[in-house]
Amino acid sequence: MLDNKGFDLWADGYDAAVGISEEADSYPFAGYKEVLGGIFKEVMSKENAKVLDIGFGTGTLTTRLYENGCEVYGQDFSQRMIELAKEKMPNANLFQGDFSKGLVPELLAHKFDYIIGTYSLHHLTDEQKISFFTGLLAQLKEGGKLLIGDVTFNTRLELEKCKNEAGDAWDEDEIYFVVEELSQSFPQLEFQQKSYCSGIIKIGR
Repeated sequence: MLDNKGFDLWADGYDAAVGISEEADSYPFAGYKEVLGGIFKEVMSKENAKVLDIGFGTGTLTTRLYENGCEVYGQDFSQRMIELAKEKMPNANLFQGDFSKGLVPELLAHKFDYIIGTYSLHHLTDEQKISFFTGLLAQLKEGGKLLIGDVTFNTRLELEKCKNEAGDAWDEDEIYFVVEELSQSFPQLEFQQKSYCSGIIKIGR
């Protein structure tokens, strides 16, 4: 797993690395644009939404939301990622912090219409995901939604198939989402599949 220094070093080339994988329709970023586009469309259904982005990276999606009138908050553990995102969103409320330890205190003081996480929350173990998501749901306004776009599979069998096909490219440090398992803790969960290895998980409050 990359630590904050690892992400600092990767920050400037991150968007290019995503693009190569996405254009080839290959793991892990097949369907990347569809995932981000689906979350964008959902958030934009509410005018001037207050949005928290967990692990926002260089701000690819968050910047579009910011430019379209959303009140943007974010937490990322890479100072370099924050610097790059701040250049695009000077008035966004961006904080540095390791989300595996929860939200920083500044964010706990707010309630949000949407909390989003794109290709970031797979760094949490399955147990950490359940605990963290439960906490995030408490930070939503009534009717709010947690939207997760990531490498996601309906079943464990589908994950194993992708892993076998990916071979050496498979990242053993990342813990991907399995819908049938996560829905046991969040029965209100909805899933929109965007490619053979990606989709959008929706959990409403």
